[in-house]
Parts: sequence; C-alpha cells; structure tokens
Amino acid sequence: MLVTNIWWMTSPAPAQGRLERTRARIAAVALELFSRNGYDGTTVAHIAAAAGVTEMTFYRHFGSKAQLLIDDPYDPLIAEAIGRQPVELPPLARAVRGIRETWRALPITEEAPIRERIALVAQSPSLNPAIRASTAATEIAIAERLIQDGTDPDEAAIAGAAAMAAMITALTRWAQRADSSTLTEAVYRALNVLEARRDG
Repeated sequence: MLVTNIWWMTSPAPAQGRLERTRARIAAVALELFSRNGYDGTTVAHIAAAAGVTEMTFYRHFGSKAQLLIDDPYDPLIAEAIGRQPVELPPLARAVRGIRETWRALPITEEAPIRERIALVAQSPSLNPAIRASTAATEIAIAERLIQDGTDPDEAAIAGAAAMAAMITALTRWAQRADSSTLTEAVYRALNVLEARRDG
C-alpha cells in the first residue's frame, strides 16, 4: 500500500530461521546497492552476488527486483479490519478506520530504512507499473470487503481509490522531507484528512 502500496514498507519481523535470515540479508544488501547505484543501476545478479547467493535463490525469496521495494502482505488484514467497522458508516469512513486499525497493529521498528525505501521508489520511474499494480490490489481488497458488506460497487471502488491516493501522497511527501516527522504521523495525517479530524 505505501508510496506504492505502503504496508510493504514496514520493517520485517526479526529473522529466526535460515530462510528468514537469507531473505533479510538479500533485502539489506539490495537496499544498500539501490542507495549507492540507483534502482535501475542495480541488477538481480549484482544483488545475488553481493548477498552471497545464487540468482535462483534470490527468486525463491523475491519474485522480482521490484518486489524488494514493493511488497504488500497486509491486504487481507486491512480487509478484515474494515469488516469489523460498523456497516452503517459511510464506505470511506469504514475504509479509513480499517486502515487505521491495521496500522496500529503493525510491528514497525526502525523508520529510517522505510523512509529510504519509499524515497527510492518515488525516485524510480521504472517502478511505476509495479506501484500501480500494488496500489490497485489494495484498492480491490478494500472495495471487495465493502461490497461484501452491502456497499454499492461504484462507491466501494471510489472509497478504496481515495484511501490509497491519500496514503501514497502522504507517505511519498514524508519520505522526501528531511525532518523529524514520523511514519505514523504521516499515515495518521492522511487518514485524518479523509475523516476531517485533527487527532491521531
């Protein structure tokens, strides 16, 4: 969901097994190479070599280079959270409250790498198709949950698109600013604008 679909930007849980450690190492090496050489200037072969794995191992963990930066495992959680909101609320309010509830439960540890990833994505035009696909997937997940609860399909689609547009805008602007604002502040600012409220 994050600049892209941003839920993909939250820090992973601490690696425990060998597979998790390998995945974490590949991701860390890739981010370092992207920062140094740019996204387009870094190939899968570069990442695999620097991480000490084969390209086949890379693809076992990540379906593509773009997935390193744009990956969204949170759509089902968002849909479930939306389903817990009162059905008498307007569709956009249910979507926003569902996203807010999901965000509060995310295991965010370090924000600096997240900010760097979002900035990298925003600065890489070649990632635009992947960003659109990831964002569209979350919009669909939101809309389908709303429709399941009786919302008109057009209104559900509009609510999903509005929520994701606000999130992408807020997170992209946050990543490109050199200030002390937090990721959560950026997310809540977007959600607060959609709900016309000032508190978090």
